[in-house]
Amino acid sequence: MRKIISFMHISLDGFVSGPNGEMDWIKVDEEIFDYVGKRISEGNTALYGRVTYQMMENYWPTAADKPTATKHDIEHSKWYSKVHKIVLSKTMKDAGLTNTKIIGENLSNNINEIKNQQGQDILLFGSATATHSLIQQNLIDGYWLFVNPIILGKGIPLFVDIKDKIKLKLLTTRQFTSGVTELNYTVDK
Repeated sequence: MRKIISFMHISLDGFVSGPNGEMDWIKVDEEIFDYVGKRISEGNTALYGRVTYQMMENYWPTAADKPTATKHDIEHSKWYSKVHKIVLSKTMKDAGLTNTKIIGENLSNNINEIKNQQGQDILLFGSATATHSLIQQNLIDGYWLFVNPIILGKGIPLFVDIKDKIKLKLLTTRQFTSGVTELNYTVDK
């Protein structure tokens, strides 16, 4: 069975963005890009909420074509163009979208059907609202968190309305020179 792994940058106090969606506090550099790039290159399915998907769609398909494209832009743009995308949205339609499936209802059934298909783990990128929905239905199997050395004090939290305790098992940690710490957990079911 495939697993859904939530990939998220968070502040030390557990926020994934500022109150208005600000993400300018996230530290990302070549060391983190290289590390994340190796891990996601092994995946063939990405899961997004509508807002994050639209943000990705506006940038990654042509990122490699820009004269200022970095090595990371080129590599991630190639990966993004070939990866199968799943978008959680009640308002989008998948007519004409390439390699993209929209899930707007029956979240648990649709996600479990995808998890039962052959393939690698499904990476859930950002997408706080989508993550909240999946957490509430016990559909996330792991958390790949990048804890940034900042306390925001307010914003959009990663964990809200948790009904039952979620026990985790720490798989790996890594400290980056930027001060970001990676915490890789699996849900201990």
